[in-house]
Amino acid sequence: MKKILISLLVLSAASLAVAKLPPLNDEAKAKAAEASAKTAWAGKVDNYLLCKAQDKAAASYLKTAKATGKETKPAVATPPCVDPGAFVYVPAVPVTAAVAPVPATAATPAAPAPPVVAAKKI
Repeated sequence: MKKILISLLVLSAASLAVAKLPPLNDEAKAKAAEASAKTAWAGKVDNYLLCKAQDKAAASYLKTAKATGKETKPAVATPPCVDPGAFVYVPAVPVTAAVAPVPATAATPAAPAPPVVAAKKI
C-alpha cells in the first residue's frame, strides 16, 4: 500500500514539474536581455583582468631571468589588454517601431527588367 501511495505522489509531483509555464511578458524579457548583457560584460572584464595578470607574470619572469643570467627566447608580440569600460546597457528597439514602411508612389517608375539572354550550346 505504501509503495502505491509513494508512486502516486511521485507521479503527481512529476506532472507539476512538467506543467507549461506562461510566456514571458515584455518586462521579463527586457530584464533577461539586460542580465545577458551584464553577464557578457562581466566575461569581458574577467578576460581583461586575466590579460593584465598574465602580462605582470611574464614581466616578472623576464626580469628574474635576466637577473639570473638565464637565456630566454625572444618575446612574442601580443596585443595590448583592452579595458571594456563601465557597464552600459542600451535596450534594443523593436523592429516594428524602428523601421517605418515607405509608401510606394506612382511618380517613381519601376526599373525595367533586364533582358533574358539564352545560353548557346557548344
